[in-house]
Amino acid sequence: MNKLSQFFGAASVAIAATMAAPHAGAVEPVRIGMSMAKTGDFAPAGVGQLNAYQLWADRVNAAGGLNVAGTKRPVQLVVYDDQSDPGKAAAIYEKLITSDKVDLLLSPWGSPAHFAVVGVLERYKFPMVGSSAASLQIRSIKAKNIWFPTSAIPDVLGAELARMMKAQGVKTAAISTIQLPFPQEIKRFLVPAAEKEGIKIVYNQEYAPGIKDMTGNLSAIKRAAPDAVIALSYPQDSILYLKQAREQNIVAPFQFVAIGPSTAFFSKMFGANLDNIVTLGHWSPHQKAWPKAMPFFEAYSAKYGEAPDYLDVSLAWVSCEILEQAVAKAGLDKDKLRATIASTTFDTINGPVAFDGVQNKLTPAMFLQFQQGGKGQIVYPANLQTAPFQKKTGWQK
Repeated sequence: MNKLSQFFGAASVAIAATMAAPHAGAVEPVRIGMSMAKTGDFAPAGVGQLNAYQLWADRVNAAGGLNVAGTKRPVQLVVYDDQSDPGKAAAIYEKLITSDKVDLLLSPWGSPAHFAVVGVLERYKFPMVGSSAASLQIRSIKAKNIWFPTSAIPDVLGAELARMMKAQGVKTAAISTIQLPFPQEIKRFLVPAAEKEGIKIVYNQEYAPGIKDMTGNLSAIKRAAPDAVIALSYPQDSILYLKQAREQNIVAPFQFVAIGPSTAFFSKMFGANLDNIVTLGHWSPHQKAWPKAMPFFEAYSAKYGEAPDYLDVSLAWVSCEILEQAVAKAGLDKDKLRATIASTTFDTINGPVAFDGVQNKLTPAMFLQFQQGGKGQIVYPANLQTAPFQKKTGWQK
């Protein structure tokens, strides 16, 4: 039996997740709605998240359906393209709730879209587990219908990144930040944390989304000759950073690129030049303490022909695991679901997850590094390492 069959269970043929209307007498499907960035700037990142949702739906249907408080029902995904526009995402979620009358929701891609839909969730008291987003903004508005399994909350993330840099002997750092909420929040906490750790900030500039050329920025960073370069970036400008950092031979031994390197297309695009780049991430299939992690990695790789995103795809899968376990206990009643998600400890590919308010209270902040062979390894904190940190020693031409 191959890895994918083992992951799906004993069923020999998976039932399609997007099903035709049931025949008379058939069990009604559980309709699960979402928007996704299928086009626009965020589309490359959204692909993997949607793949994870489809894989989960296939697995559930192959096992006989979703356990809804003791009754198995097939899953049907209802997906709209939000075109990478947070305003469209909010309108779509309102449509899903009021017109499509879906039973459950899965989350969109990225912090801006998550922020946009919070008001809709609160207005209709419709619970949804988040995925590829984290922000103090969500925490500050005291939302009751959204939860974030990520541990990449900016205040903790900034402090832990500074501690990691200090542990690696970093004395000077350059910070380059895209003008989007999540990266700016990280910077707000990273700068004072780095200074507290005795790290001098020798460059600290922001740039607008849609930047086409970082030559000037990187020339200034190269002149400053920092021990660490911190690129608080989104996927499109992360690509630009890696291309032009190689061209300009940025030789800082500690290089952090926030969002993008964890996706499979970065490995395909940059190959060995991605080696020893540090990035956001708190999951790795190589963590033996999480027995579900490697089977998921192998099943996703077998189905899609590439590794899953170590950040967003793993978070999307965790959100499905949480939803599945909550529905098994609470059914589809929104009040019961809300209470169950808020109070239960869930078994996931990222280990146990439980919430304090909107935030995951069990998973610590971690950082990944892609090392030889394209393996995503946890390099911080030390007690959860799957491999030790390696310095960035150069670029291949």
